[in-house]
Amino acid sequence: MAVSVLAHWAGGSIFDIEPAALAGRGIRLLLADLDNTLVPYGVPEPTDAVRDWSAALAEHGVTLFVLSNNRHPARPERFARALGVPFIGHAGKPKPGSFFRAMEQMGCKPDETAIVGDQIFTDILGGRNAGIYTLLVEPIRLAGNPGRYLRYAVEWPFRALTKRRTQTL
Repeated sequence: MAVSVLAHWAGGSIFDIEPAALAGRGIRLLLADLDNTLVPYGVPEPTDAVRDWSAALAEHGVTLFVLSNNRHPARPERFARALGVPFIGHAGKPKPGSFFRAMEQMGCKPDETAIVGDQIFTDILGGRNAGIYTLLVEPIRLAGNPGRYLRYAVEWPFRALTKRRTQTL
C-alpha cells in the first residue's frame, strides 16, 4: 500500500501552528525538523520567538521534540539543550525508526504525535510512514545551497496539492 506524501495541514511557518489547536486534536508530542523549519540553516540556538512558541506548546501539554537529519551531532544537541527539549539527531527520515524511538522515549502513541517540517520527502513522508499527523511549513530560507532549490522544485506540486486540500488544524 502506497503512503501519501501530502501533509494533513500546511501553513507558512511554525508560528501558524496554534498550541491550543494541537492539544485539541489530542497531540501531546510535536516532533520538529530543525533546519529551515525552526530556524534557518546554521543558526546555532533558538530565537526568542521559537523559545516563546515552545513555551506556549508546553503550557498546552504539548512537548516539542527536535527530530533532525543533521549529520553533525553537536548541531541538534546544542539547539535542543538550549531550548530545553529532547532530540534525536541523524534521524534517518523518512525511515520511521526515529519517529517510533521518539514516541517510545516520550510515552506517546502515533495518534498523540505530530511532526512539523519543511520537506515533503523527509518530514512529511516519514510522518506518514509512522502513522502520525503531519504539518508542512514553508522553508525559512533557500539561499546558500543550489540543491535545496532543486529539492523544493520537485516538491512544489505536492505542496500545491496539500495547500488545496489542507484541513484546519
